[in-house]
Amino acid sequence: MTDAVDLESERERRALESELAGRYRLERELGRGAMSFVYLAWDLRHDRPVALKALRAEIASAIGPVRFSREIHIVAQLVHPNIVGLIDSGVAESGSDAPPIPWFVMPYVEGESLRQRLRREAQLPVDEAIRIASDVAEALEYAHHHNIVHRDIKPENILLSGGQAMVADFGVARLVAASDPGLSSSAGIAVGTPYYMSPEQWAAEPNLDGRSDLYSLACVVYEMLSGEPPFTGATAETIRARHRSQPVPSLHIARPSLPEYVEATLERALAKAPADRFRTVTEFTTALQKGELPPMTRRRRGLQVLAATDSLAAEIVRLVRRAIGR
Repeated sequence: MTDAVDLESERERRALESELAGRYRLERELGRGAMSFVYLAWDLRHDRPVALKALRAEIASAIGPVRFSREIHIVAQLVHPNIVGLIDSGVAESGSDAPPIPWFVMPYVEGESLRQRLRREAQLPVDEAIRIASDVAEALEYAHHHNIVHRDIKPENILLSGGQAMVADFGVARLVAASDPGLSSSAGIAVGTPYYMSPEQWAAEPNLDGRSDLYSLACVVYEMLSGEPPFTGATAETIRARHRSQPVPSLHIARPSLPEYVEATLERALAKAPADRFRTVTEFTTALQKGELPPMTRRRRGLQVLAATDSLAAEIVRLVRRAIGR
């Protein structure tokens, strides 16, 4: 499998170098995922480094050059300080026996991804986690206002530079979702990343809205605070089942000192039904910033505390009766 991927990468690189000669020079591969290869490239016209992303063959084949051009044009309209925007795009011919390779260019952001930061420091301070989430929420709110759902919010797609968080990769997940609905199953590719996908995204519901991105962002905030996503497992199917049916694990197991409002806010943002979450990502991060328990969650937490108190009282009565021999 690795050899096949390397051959695909080499074929793709040769096709890109031929197509982009005189415009961009490919320097080195930065990374690869289920949907694309990413290269550090040099913009010869403007004398600057850029990030160039090229779609994998099965993705390119399913999308097609016409749909790619249409969808990438929509994404290119997003201009916001917290969004890594698009600079350029095109399609490289790769020979008669292979589909054309769609590619697009983004600014090369100096700094690191949130994933790299979390590898160094698994748990972030509460105020820093909220600041990062607020930056991401601003980007998502702007995109949602333009009827664009990211679909793949995760630490790898959040870049940290100059004290600011920026959202990358608005293009790839949207392109896959806009293509043949059967692509996910036929190509073995999930539109999203299992640890951060909302229940409705797992169910492949066709009309996702911003509350799906909200759920994903809440998963990221949970990970920034606890050290791991809320739902994990050995297989994607196990993770999916937990997203769709299990309650949110208590943050206080990993971080006993966390304020109660943080856990309560995350519980609401991670509700299984979109209607039970915050209406927008901004409402979510505002609740985190103000330190106020969302009303719905406060009531549920009150019932949980009452139930725990009743259970404790029953246990005390049992112990007293045992002590006096009754």
